[in-house]
Amino acid sequence: MDYVSALLPPVVMAVFFVGVIRVIVKTQGGANKAKEDAVVDAALARVEGARQASARGDG
Repeated sequence: MDYVSALLPPVVMAVFFVGVIRVIVKTQGGANKAKEDAVVDAALARVEGARQASARGDG
């Protein structure tokens, strides 16, 4: 019975990991892709704007 208790945690973690990977793959693309891309683009634009503003202020 020791082998069952030794193998149970890795098996549970493997099943959990496979589930997480499946969720990640399923949520890629689809109807929300354009909305997610817009959010990322807006965040990058904010960071770039702040970086340029700090560069102008330091000069």
